[in-house]
Amino acid sequence: MALDGIVTRAIVHELQLCIGGRIHKIHQPASSDLIFHLRTQAGTKKLLLSANPTYPRIHLTEASFPNPMEAPMFCMLMRKHCENGTIESITQVGMERIIHIDIRTRDELGDMSTRRIIVELMGRHSNIILVDPATGTQLDGIHHVTPAISSFRVVMPGFAYSKPPEQHKLDPLTADLASFTSALRKAEEADKGSGWLVEAYEGLSPLIAGEIYARAELGNNVIQLGLGEIEAKRLWEAFSGLMDSIRQHQYQPMSGENAKGKSIFSAIELTSIHGEVQTYPSISTCMEDYYGDKALRDTVKQKTGDLLRFLQNEKSKNIKKLANLEQDLNEAEDAERYRIWGELLLSSLHTIHKGDASVELVNYYDEEQRTETIPLDPLLTPSENAQRYFKRYNKFKNSLAVIDEQKILAHAEVTYLEGLLQQLHDASLSDIDEIREELTQQGYLRDRGKKGKKKKKSDKPTLHLYTSSEGIEIYVGKNNLQNEYVTNRLGKPNDTWLHTKDIPGSHVVIRSDSFGDATLNEAAQLAAYFSQAKQSSSVPVDCTLIRHVRKPSGAKPGFVIYDHQRTLFVTPDEQLIKGLPNTVKNG
Repeated sequence: MALDGIVTRAIVHELQLCIGGRIHKIHQPASSDLIFHLRTQAGTKKLLLSANPTYPRIHLTEASFPNPMEAPMFCMLMRKHCENGTIESITQVGMERIIHIDIRTRDELGDMSTRRIIVELMGRHSNIILVDPATGTQLDGIHHVTPAISSFRVVMPGFAYSKPPEQHKLDPLTADLASFTSALRKAEEADKGSGWLVEAYEGLSPLIAGEIYARAELGNNVIQLGLGEIEAKRLWEAFSGLMDSIRQHQYQPMSGENAKGKSIFSAIELTSIHGEVQTYPSISTCMEDYYGDKALRDTVKQKTGDLLRFLQNEKSKNIKKLANLEQDLNEAEDAERYRIWGELLLSSLHTIHKGDASVELVNYYDEEQRTETIPLDPLLTPSENAQRYFKRYNKFKNSLAVIDEQKILAHAEVTYLEGLLQQLHDASLSDIDEIREELTQQGYLRDRGKKGKKKKKSDKPTLHLYTSSEGIEIYVGKNNLQNEYVTNRLGKPNDTWLHTKDIPGSHVVIRSDSFGDATLNEAAQLAAYFSQAKQSSSVPVDCTLIRHVRKPSGAKPGFVIYDHQRTLFVTPDEQLIKGLPNTVKNG
């Protein structure tokens, strides 16, 4: 990754099309992210601002994000001060990863005022801060920094805003040959590699420093040997040429891999990139493709850690229970032998003495009248040993029916838990809450919600809507509450229903009784992609009409039986899935 000052400059340049745009809606899909819905002269746009500590970024986006039913406090504050406001300017602070977005709006009295959103893309110190520029006072930050955390700056409502610590580096866009040569010779004295460019100039990342050396055909470490006048001139020409392109906003966004196989992206053309190179029409599309759903998956992973452990433990318990039941079944199948041993002991009590460890008797139930060696408990009398075998016989005889019933229940439990584990793998933030709700309703988890805050059973769950290439609506359930809703309530009798055959996965419903092969294939792709067989090939997907799908009485959420199906075989294509227009409907 290389979200440096150059990428930030490219983003700010691209976002100039948002100037004059009105902020129509704001929502906060995750603790570190904001989505601005803008109405600009170029049309409706969505702007993502993220202070995620691992994936901080800002760019235009086409992705769909869940809109929480209850907005967080910071989102409410942003709505109060920024919604219906007009973006006046978007600027970068020097070549730093700091962006200022000035918004003209009206205050509570109806007077015109300005608010400034400061986006700091500083790794784990990233933040989004709302400031009143007239007073320099912070109205709030998406991440609070208290005096106990930092003695340098505080990010809290009411405190004056102060910039992150300055690094006192040179501006690469104003560099000349003399200042560049001076910085180079100082680096030579300190015996440094290409990293001296990062230390000397603001906004440069190691990736860009390496690119400058690659363009100069010098390699990364030759500075340690000292550069002659010719090599130094080549290095300056490579540096200067790159800066000229950046000054003139000549960007060529691309992504690929570095020499170590690590995925990277850049706002400029990289000659040192390896592997397959992907180019993009804008820096926003580049960043959206690069980050993809990495940030979401990272956030989901943090939120689902306890659920994953709980479900895996429950699954392990049931697998162990199945093994024990199988062992009991094997023993129970010997029940008839225990009855015979009891009969033989009763008929031969006079030949057995207390203290015997075993006895050998003729088995008159056997056609060949063979002898049987019967183990005895030396502490029991012969009669008590016989009664012990009769008790064991009755116990196992009665348990056979119970064991079969318990095996069916344990198998169903394992299938149900495997389904939940698969759903967590593809879950969004709102999907996680619904899975927790389901587990609470089923009695697996205790209800820790506040009184009066419980979600009504009649409420609609989150709905994932895809549109096929033929313009047909396809609904995908990504947890059991969603599966039940799209199958049992949303779908009509003549709608087509799809699900992976004997594999945990999503219920998929085509909301039409008339569609082509393209829609059917795309729906099958969705069913296979959002299933446990996501990484497999030739995945079997059953499809039938919803009228042939039913839920057995007392079955677990999401469990159905169906008939009149036909089976399609598809290999999940991630690019096809990502290319389908999709929206998320909350409630």
